[in-house]
Amino acid sequence: MSPTPVIPPALPGRRSILHDVSLSAIVAGFITVLVGYTSSAVIVFQAAQALGASAAEMGSWLWALGLGMGVTCFLPSLRLRMPVVTAWSTPGAAMLMGSALGLPMPEVIGAFVISALLIAVAGLTGWFEKAMNRIPMALASGMLAGVLLRFGLDAFLAIETQPVLVLAMLVAYFAGRMWFARYAVIATLATGVLVAAASGLLHTENLQWQLARPVFTMPAFSVSALFSIALPLFIVTMTSQNIPGVVVARASGYALPVSPVIGFIGMVNLLLAPFGAYAINLAAISAAISMGREAHDDPARRYVAAMAAGLFYLAIGLLGGAVVALFSAFPRELIMAIAGIALLGTIASSLLTALKDEASREPAVIAFLVTASGLSVAGIGAAFWGLVAGGLAMLALTRVRR
Repeated sequence: MSPTPVIPPALPGRRSILHDVSLSAIVAGFITVLVGYTSSAVIVFQAAQALGASAAEMGSWLWALGLGMGVTCFLPSLRLRMPVVTAWSTPGAAMLMGSALGLPMPEVIGAFVISALLIAVAGLTGWFEKAMNRIPMALASGMLAGVLLRFGLDAFLAIETQPVLVLAMLVAYFAGRMWFARYAVIATLATGVLVAAASGLLHTENLQWQLARPVFTMPAFSVSALFSIALPLFIVTMTSQNIPGVVVARASGYALPVSPVIGFIGMVNLLLAPFGAYAINLAAISAAISMGREAHDDPARRYVAAMAAGLFYLAIGLLGGAVVALFSAFPRELIMAIAGIALLGTIASSLLTALKDEASREPAVIAFLVTASGLSVAGIGAAFWGLVAGGLAMLALTRVRR
């Protein structure tokens, strides 16, 4: 899988960042963070509770994750001039919820350290990138479409419970596509907030603004934590998060230098693990928002959206749960609608790429269907199994043709 690079690494004499900044990119960065936090913040809280974290430690987890995601979004995007979007590992958090074996918190933190170290080694040695380069673009695009399908469907399913809100947002989006395409998503989000406020759907009464306080826990290491937390967390993060993250970037046309990026993310994760950063990885679904046409018509200027997302992540990390509560003030249907609408273009282009070549069309459809099914085996998510199923189908068809 080797698409033509959209943007080369940063070189001297390139145009200034101020020239590339746009309102649409900043809003895309905000929506990226909005979707990322509101879709899975509760799972992170539940995982922390299941592992016995105190309220102070939970705040520290959010501080560390926000800081880590902010740094790993902002700096690589600035250096490479292409959007690099990271996130916490939602499947990893779900896995942690089932790993509550009564282990003391120092051993849990020690498991986070080992997992982060393994991620850094996987990136810096280059073996992960070698594996990614063997994935055909048709399969990658089919998998990406399968990952994003649920979000597109949810945008329309939300009409059942909040028809006025969602239909108003859809009208705003299509009106924007006709008359001011670059700001269509901005208008959609603004419309959703205004309609929600007018309908009494915004719940801001429980907001409390305060800075988060990091809590350092000295890591301890045990065989039990290694096999029950560290290794499963590493495997789930690499297969269910980093693979789709690379696929999203390449399917969007960005030749992401995988090894240094994954290595850098792993090193940042390693530094913040003692404060509760259990797993930081490349984003997939939220990254597609910053990499799509809604961020900017010019692909070379979309990196600003990822940089904006990084700044929003940093702000959220400093404010801890207060900003999460702010995001939670939005009605669920508004989040469902804005996520699905912002991803319409990416879903369409992914399907087009997946089905374009007749020789690989059926394997790509299999990758799409398996991924969209939500299949989970051995704690590994559907995105990985979609690639496996599509790859096996492609090998079988190639053998038959030969």
